[in-house]
Amino acid sequence: MTSTVDNLPRKVLTSPVNFLAFGFGTGLAPVAPGTFGSIPGLLLGWATLSLGLYVQLGIAAALVVVGIWLCGRCSRNLGVHDHGGIVWDEIAGMYVTTLLAPPTIAGFAAAFVLFRLFDIAKPWPIRDLDHRLRGGLGIMLDDLAAALYALILLAMYGWLMT
Repeated sequence: MTSTVDNLPRKVLTSPVNFLAFGFGTGLAPVAPGTFGSIPGLLLGWATLSLGLYVQLGIAAALVVVGIWLCGRCSRNLGVHDHGGIVWDEIAGMYVTTLLAPPTIAGFAAAFVLFRLFDIAKPWPIRDLDHRLRGGLGIMLDDLAAALYALILLAMYGWLMT
């Protein structure tokens, strides 16, 4: 009997929902798919710097709302809750983290490192969110909580440096 994720690359690359949820294919990385999946969010943050905070907040809201549906749907398509290759949540979380990052390469590098640190370590209550909530909302919320932790540190850094 075959598993639900046999031929995973084919399932990802031939389904628009799965392709987006897998971060345009970055979630297929054989190691650290969440780290690779965070890169599109980082690049999107950099690309939207000149649009202003209100537009960026709208983009962040759209990434989150779409992500709840997208991640839940992909999870059902694969028959696996929060498959490691589903990285739309990392894209959204990383993008949210860039909102308070200093608009420099060093600032964005710090945002990337902080977000990945909190997403991987999953300090309380992130670990609880990750284990207790199901569906697209559960997939998205732990990464948004990691983004919140990173945002707090970035805001503290900004406050200390002024």
